[in-house]
Amino acid sequence: MAAILAGIITYFFSKRMRLSRAQHATTQIVAAIRDLPSGTTLTTKDVTTLDWPSNLVMASSFDKVEDVVGKPLLYPLVTNEPILKRDLGLEGSGIGISGKIPTGMRATAVRSNEIVGVAGFLYPGSRVDVMVTYTPPGGSGSSGPVTQTVLQNVEILTAGQTIEPDPQGKPQTVNVVTLLVSPEDSQKLQLASSQGTVQFVLRSGVDQTNVDLRPTRLDQLAGERPSPPPAPGKKAPRRVAEASKPVYILEMIQGTKRTEEKF
Repeated sequence: MAAILAGIITYFFSKRMRLSRAQHATTQIVAAIRDLPSGTTLTTKDVTTLDWPSNLVMASSFDKVEDVVGKPLLYPLVTNEPILKRDLGLEGSGIGISGKIPTGMRATAVRSNEIVGVAGFLYPGSRVDVMVTYTPPGGSGSSGPVTQTVLQNVEILTAGQTIEPDPQGKPQTVNVVTLLVSPEDSQKLQLASSQGTVQFVLRSGVDQTNVDLRPTRLDQLAGERPSPPPAPGKKAPRRVAEASKPVYILEMIQGTKRTEEKF
């Protein structure tokens, strides 16, 4: 009985000791040696290794300094903050704003003002729709201008020269807003800004739904309903002129015979 009791006690304490060693075991992870702003290309002077509990290691962390050197920071870091894969851009992708542009995307700048910039509440990371008001080419003068949404759910990359939003959320009027768009959308944006007036519409960051919208015409503001399209096989009715054309009367007298001709 004494031998059995001694064996149980020995097993219990050895298990507790192994568990305690496992809890206090550490590993090395790469972290920032000081506060680093976004856009910084990391060097050996910017990073260090820290002891980190083995049971709390994050899957996206790094354990070797050479794995992060030469890569740009997409987000700012504070002193001793672990560096994760999400914080880094691709090596050679550039510094500053270029390091934040994903592969296959483009950064396109649009001129802004207090109205277009939604009273200064456009921040990096905000989501907007882009509308343009223009006069369709080739249309009659009575058609007037139209307003159309050309892009939806577009991310703002920078507001002016600001890459990171103000932590206090203070409004700031900027002259230029840079949008993150695809190459096709960058062409649409450039054409829209050259054809008419561009307006940003601020949307919720959690709203990812695109809406099927038709252009808004001037007659819709007056409450007029657009004319229905003609039925198949029938011609559209001719528009009646608002003002009648002048009528000329030619009176002809031949002997005792009098006639009139109108044209």
